[in-house]
Amino acid sequence: MSDQHPFQNVTFPSSGREAHGYLAVPAGGTGPGVIVIQEWWGLVDHIKDIADRLASQGFVALAPDLYGGRVAHDGEEAAQMMQELPEEEGARLLAGAVDYLLSRPEVTSSTVGAIGFCMGGGFVLQLAAQQGERVSAAVPFYGVGQGVPNDFSGIRAAVQGHYGEQDTSYPVEDARKQAEQIRRESGAEVEFFYYDAPHAFANDSNPQGNYRPEAADLAWSRAVAFLKAKVR
Repeated sequence: MSDQHPFQNVTFPSSGREAHGYLAVPAGGTGPGVIVIQEWWGLVDHIKDIADRLASQGFVALAPDLYGGRVAHDGEEAAQMMQELPEEEGARLLAGAVDYLLSRPEVTSSTVGAIGFCMGGGFVLQLAAQQGERVSAAVPFYGVGQGVPNDFSGIRAAVQGHYGEQDTSYPVEDARKQAEQIRRESGAEVEFFYYDAPHAFANDSNPQGNYRPEAADLAWSRAVAFLKAKVR
């Protein structure tokens, strides 16, 4: 069997309309399912690379396109596109992505994991709160934006968060409060890790130059081990 995994652009029904995404499948052909949720830039090559990296670790990874094919080219445009995405619409599209991923014959798990970055880190928590038992592992990386829910009581997933101590978009004090709120309201297993790094430290293509390879590698190894342990 080749160590090259197959991937494809896919369409799936969501809230009565057609949604799009990027699906990466392990070389072995099957594996547990993980939803990959984009940053505010859109479904860019970096997010597809995250799905590819997960496939190389044995997961069937689906990255839904929350912007309908649009991508941002600078921070101002990205902020505008994020603000133009209604939280309810994003949540509905992600619910359809869970349905679709669990219906795929390649997926061996009865639940999915969810991993997301920046805006997607907020939507990871939204999706876990919305889907309850269907999401068994939620991994937000520096989650910000309108995707973060106000109420975490619906979360049944174990939660592993990754946040930068130099993050000016989401101060570390807020992240610590959020971890405690999730724990208190959901009763879920919650562990947040904090890094000597700024916002978006795991994005090696970030145009704002925030990538920190040591922190990124450590966070990634923790996230992959967590997903392997929790998604069944």
